[in-house]
Amino acid sequence: MKKIVFLFLAAVGLQLKAQPAETGLRAPAYPLVTVDPYTSAWSFTDKLYEDNVKHWTGAEFPLVGALRVDGVTYRFMGVERVPLKGIAPISYEASWEGRFTLERPKEGWTEAGFDDSSWDLGKAAFGTPDETNVQTQWLSRSIWVRRNLTTGSIDLTKKLFIKYSHDDTFELYVNGVQIVKTGYVWRKDVVVELSDEVKQTFSEGRAVIAAHCRNRTGGALVDFGLYTEEEVELHLGRTAVQKSVKVEATRSTYVFECGAVELELSFTAPFLMNELDLLSRPVNYISYRLSSLDGKAHQSEIYFEASPQWALNKASQPSEAKSYESGDLLFVRTGSKDQKILNRSGDDVRIDWGYFYLCSEKAGSSSSIGNVFALRDQFVRTGAFSGSDKLRDNASIAISQSAGKVKTASGKILVGYDDIYSIQYFGTNLRPYWNRDGKKSIESIFSTANAEFKNLDEKCKKFDAAMFSRAVEAGGREYAELCALAYRQSISAHKLVEAPNGDLLFLSKENFSNGSIGTVDVTYPSAPLYLLYSPELVKGLLNHIFYYSESGRWTKPFPAHDVGTYPLANGQTYGGDMPVEEAGNMLILTAALAKSEGNALYASKHWDVLTIWTDYLVEKGLDPENQLCTDDFAGHFAHNVNLSVKAIMGIAAYAYLADMLGKKDLAKKYTSKAKEMAAEWMKMADDGDHYRLTFDKQGTWSQKYNLVWDKIIGLNIFPKSVVQKEIAWYLQKQNIYGLPLDNRKNYTKSDWIVWTATLSDDKSVFEKFISPLYKFVNETEDRIPMSDWYNTDSKKHVGFRARSVVGGYFIKMLF
Repeated sequence: MKKIVFLFLAAVGLQLKAQPAETGLRAPAYPLVTVDPYTSAWSFTDKLYEDNVKHWTGAEFPLVGALRVDGVTYRFMGVERVPLKGIAPISYEASWEGRFTLERPKEGWTEAGFDDSSWDLGKAAFGTPDETNVQTQWLSRSIWVRRNLTTGSIDLTKKLFIKYSHDDTFELYVNGVQIVKTGYVWRKDVVVELSDEVKQTFSEGRAVIAAHCRNRTGGALVDFGLYTEEEVELHLGRTAVQKSVKVEATRSTYVFECGAVELELSFTAPFLMNELDLLSRPVNYISYRLSSLDGKAHQSEIYFEASPQWALNKASQPSEAKSYESGDLLFVRTGSKDQKILNRSGDDVRIDWGYFYLCSEKAGSSSSIGNVFALRDQFVRTGAFSGSDKLRDNASIAISQSAGKVKTASGKILVGYDDIYSIQYFGTNLRPYWNRDGKKSIESIFSTANAEFKNLDEKCKKFDAAMFSRAVEAGGREYAELCALAYRQSISAHKLVEAPNGDLLFLSKENFSNGSIGTVDVTYPSAPLYLLYSPELVKGLLNHIFYYSESGRWTKPFPAHDVGTYPLANGQTYGGDMPVEEAGNMLILTAALAKSEGNALYASKHWDVLTIWTDYLVEKGLDPENQLCTDDFAGHFAHNVNLSVKAIMGIAAYAYLADMLGKKDLAKKYTSKAKEMAAEWMKMADDGDHYRLTFDKQGTWSQKYNLVWDKIIGLNIFPKSVVQKEIAWYLQKQNIYGLPLDNRKNYTKSDWIVWTATLSDDKSVFEKFISPLYKFVNETEDRIPMSDWYNTDSKKHVGFRARSVVGGYFIKMLF
């Protein structure tokens, strides 16, 4: 108990001398605005002005920033693109029909002159019902689609583009010329420009866009269209010069040179987990500091502009913008016209109810809503806005601030989202935690956030420095930089609400996986971050699963996998169960929570169901039957040695809880059982100089990351020789980018690498496992929020991104 408390105090800067959190890590993506799974915006590029800000799914969340210095404007954030105009748009913009076949076609199927009259005719999009705007179901392995166009009216002197969406492996041709060829990925609304070579094939008056897509598993989708550019005047062509970027736990800070002025720009999410109302407050800060580079005063104005896409699932949805004042604050907001609350669920979706806000103090500020090119033109010409519509359809929102003619200045804007209702929980719509009683207004929350900025900014700086220092002490500088990048990613993959019975619910979204809500085997790897900083949030990660079983809604003798598909938590939607996996997870985490709190009162409230789960593990856990575990991408398999470890740890965790509750006979019984199973495990899994992947196959191996709880909780079930043997084996099996998950593939899971590394008591050995992981994150070609599933022999990830499981990186600091 004392050690856990000490770590928390250290985290807020009260015990440890903080080290500067300077980072050398080139993040695969930089966190900017992080509130929850929906309001989550990132820069996928090294320089903030090289591309649009994006949601973690890859959908664009345009956020543009510019600084005007002595009448010259420098764009420091986002891009200024000529908008595209549909010639033959993608299906969700305009309906289209195409020919398709599910049988492999004859040669020449990509050519304009190919006879496709025998193919079926169907409306786009083509795919499974859960995908975007699917009108023609495709449920087989492969589909071939042709879209015939008349090209006589197309101006070939202009740029032409293909916009496409696909799931999974995809190839696309225009008049027989290959334009796109992907691996096993799924993407939406990708835009690629057509070369002059391709445009020359349009000369005969007709063209065909032909595509082939192969679906390996899950959702399937094919959709595409042809576009050209609209005719508009650009205003923000000149960019600033980015000098640096630094990621800390709660902040990302950029430094730019804008002519004779230096701009320091910080994005801050005040995620301080000892203050739950603050943690759930849906407001982030974009703050800035201006400094003269030549010692002279310069007239400076700053500009921030956001697209309606922040509040839409698809850019084509109708929206409404509003400009107004409240107290001493200016507000501009945008939201969908429909406002169908909690009407959409799934993985690759964005919120389209509620409202996105930019907010500023009135003094020195002006705001406007309208067409982006008109907004930019006015700012570039005058540095401010004069007059604005109060309400306008399909408009962007913007705020400008004037610093005056000065050598130094500072300021901020606030960005946030009011989702009105956040989660549907077994049929009841729940408001966000900050407004759980429904009595607060979003304007009052922004007012509070504005008033508290100076204090919170200082708190965040102290927290960031102290957390970094603690991480360096525990696992080295590379480890600390990974933790800093993981912090906001993990927290913002959750939503905090209160259940009707008063339970705290901290519900994860299984990002870029299947969109499940409250997944137990996502909570399990995420939990170390929350065990370290907020035991109350750990309860919030567990409460819904206990309720699901104790309410009688879930009747199996092991926990559910999830409680729905985000944001609808009405019962499990995942297609299969993970009996041993989830039972072990819930027992282990309940014991870890008791360890952190110094008591087992929480466990005592759920003792009956904990007992049921434990007895299930006693019966089924030693040699697991054919089933999934948390690494479900590897498929079903039986006799899983690492899963058996989890079962043994779960039984031992129950004994640990029984002992804390004074149930000494139970504690003795189940401790003996766990040790008996561990001894049998060692015999069954032994493969000489290491332990196997499955009990029945010699010459196999796997990471036994579940052993880490024997050490952390102090269960002392396995002899130390087990870990020592495994660590020695793992050090021989590392590739350039880390330790594979097991002998079957070269891919790995980053969270499990950190857990495996934590098995060692030697910091230098720990760092030997961390350095290859750091190298991958630093060098990966996939510019996305950190993936936890990647290849150890290449710079490519396999799947997953922006998931909460990177909270598992903090497990080393639990000591």
